[in-house]
Amino acid sequence: MKKAGLIFLSALFCMSSFIAGCSLAPEYKRPDSPVSDSWPKGEAYKGIESVNAKMPASDIKWKDFLVNDQLQKVVELSLKNNRDLRVAALNIEKTRALYQIQRSELFPNVKSTASKFTQGLPETLSGVKDDSVTTQYTFNVGISSYELDMFGRIASLKDKALEQYLATEQARSSAQISLVAEVTAEWLTLAADHERLKLAKDTLKAQQETYDMIKRRFEVGASSELDLRQVQTRVEAAKIDIARYTGKVAQDENALILLVGSPVPADLMPSELGTIESKSGALKDVKAGLSSDVLLKRPDILSAENQLKAANANIGAARAAFFPKISITGTYGVASGQLSDLFSSSQAWTFSPQISVPIFDGGLNQANLEAAEADQKIAVAKYEKTIQTAFREVADALAQRGTVDDQMKAQKSFLEATSESYRLSDARYKSGIDSYLNVLDAQRSLYSAQQSMIDVRLQKLSNMVTLYKVLGGGAVD
Repeated sequence: MKKAGLIFLSALFCMSSFIAGCSLAPEYKRPDSPVSDSWPKGEAYKGIESVNAKMPASDIKWKDFLVNDQLQKVVELSLKNNRDLRVAALNIEKTRALYQIQRSELFPNVKSTASKFTQGLPETLSGVKDDSVTTQYTFNVGISSYELDMFGRIASLKDKALEQYLATEQARSSAQISLVAEVTAEWLTLAADHERLKLAKDTLKAQQETYDMIKRRFEVGASSELDLRQVQTRVEAAKIDIARYTGKVAQDENALILLVGSPVPADLMPSELGTIESKSGALKDVKAGLSSDVLLKRPDILSAENQLKAANANIGAARAAFFPKISITGTYGVASGQLSDLFSSSQAWTFSPQISVPIFDGGLNQANLEAAEADQKIAVAKYEKTIQTAFREVADALAQRGTVDDQMKAQKSFLEATSESYRLSDARYKSGIDSYLNVLDAQRSLYSAQQSMIDVRLQKLSNMVTLYKVLGGGAVD
């Protein structure tokens, strides 16, 4: 009897390792890509056709992409303190725990109990002359309702939980990519607004000097009041821009601090955009490569595929519900009137298998299966849409990449022309040939061209950040 009980318990404990239930989940096959194998071609993408990336952006560490030391430190601060990224990391811990909970159902839940039972009976009930007191000690080891996963229901649910956990990990990587890109873009925007503010201050200084000069000329009758009032409008316009960009710089700083999740030291704040560009630059250039297959490394696409695999596994669990469920309950224990004799006294065991066969459920199992199949089709559509969105994002970035250099070249030429126009207009006015109105128009054009040049330079840097992001760069630490 003793050997039989021990053999029984050992068999129950190891049963999960020897019973391999068949999986009823459909065989997973990655859906065909719903986008072209190559990037778009055309006038906007000139030069892109010949680009062949030796290293995908997804393999370039963000510290290698961000050349500027100040910017690197700011991004590093954000990775430590940003609350959205912290929530994403905590979601990973949560889904890991949920996966462990689901996985635990593959194994028997073995419990042991020990008890002491004491009973006192009066003479009238005990059947003996004196009152009696009896004591009993018991110790049991048992398994309660352990389901043998003959048809893979529990294994399918475990696979589903695993894929959801992996999807959450990819979501965290995607959140890091977005954070690196957003912090970098905001830092560069702040640098550009610093330069716009400096330009406005320099313009005010120059306009104030012109105003003072024309005022003196007006006082001696060499210039008209119209000239004086016209130059005054440029002075006031410059003051308006100074106030506007001063507020914009403060707002940029607030936005950067929110993204970082903590105060940013003053020595890590950027200077003017031109100063950053004139030193070592800010960013390393990245290439898209020739094939759109690089998109499959993007964390958001990998996450969508994990969700698709989870939905696929859920179909297996829904199918298994149509088949019988076999569960086992068993115990093995000892009992004795003396604690010292507990493990050398009477032994007992129970074995209670149970089979449950679905006969009529009002269509519940069929409805669950149909819902699982619909979820799987939805997951396929979401996976395909994620790829299509990623393709569009890269294509847009490449279109800007293929035209921004031409835009910058034209803007530089335009700036040189407006600068020379202003010089000539000013010289003609001082020579008494033209009115100050021509100088005023030339000043406006020059100031606008200078502002636009800042915009184009920022646009080029922002495009580099966007291209790095949409190609999946920034997840590797």
